[in-house]
Amino acid sequence: MCRHIAYIGPAIPLGEVVLDPPDGLYRQSWAPRHQAHGTVNADGFGVGWYASGDPVPARYRRAGPIWADESLPDLARVVRTGALLAAVRDATEAGADAEAAAAPYAAGRYLFSHNGAVRGWPGSLAGLAAELPPVELLRMEARCDAAFLWALVQHRMASGADPGAALAATVTAVAAAAPVSRLNLLLTDGTSIAATTWGDTLFRRSVPGGGTVIASEPYDDSPHWTEVPNGTLLRATGTDVQLTPLKEPAT
Repeated sequence: MCRHIAYIGPAIPLGEVVLDPPDGLYRQSWAPRHQAHGTVNADGFGVGWYASGDPVPARYRRAGPIWADESLPDLARVVRTGALLAAVRDATEAGADAEAAAAPYAAGRYLFSHNGAVRGWPGSLAGLAAELPPVELLRMEARCDAAFLWALVQHRMASGADPGAALAATVTAVAAAAPVSRLNLLLTDGTSIAATTWGDTLFRRSVPGGGTVIASEPYDDSPHWTEVPNGTLLRATGTDVQLTPLKEPAT
């Protein structure tokens, strides 16, 4: 379910990561090469990016498939950024939230995406919902599993956890409540990236000229892509990547 990608490094046009690569996110919307669950990611898309000197990201999201949007190519050609997060969506289940359900989600300086699905949603996470203050539930952008995961992550960061720890704690709690869920999470504040692998693929690579790309799957056939092991917390900057094992995902 879904494909996502994050970049951090020297400023480049959005299209260089999102649209231009031969097997990039654009093509992954209808012909992903490493997606085991679902085949077409046509239930919305989004791109979030950071402008120089502004810590709060901008977003461009739509409810339809990325290939049907006539405005994105021009936007992606002229907008340059040193950090972005983008995603194409295959909805876990049908809903009426339209583009509000399309990643990236945002709060303050953060952008967030979920690649996967929560088993038994929504009933399986009723216990975790009870742990959140009502105002945080009411603030959710959409009524889907990804938006709820984002609410859990935000709650943990507001309680003092750093981004990586917040992702790890969320995955552990959700996997305990809903075994066999797929919980690949991706989070950036424009200066670093945190991600988890839990039931789906994730790859990383350094790019020429400096910078790091973290993606559900490679966007080209370069030998410089490295797959991130399942059950891993990843932390990355433009020059460094650190991997920490998480508890082994349920099978």
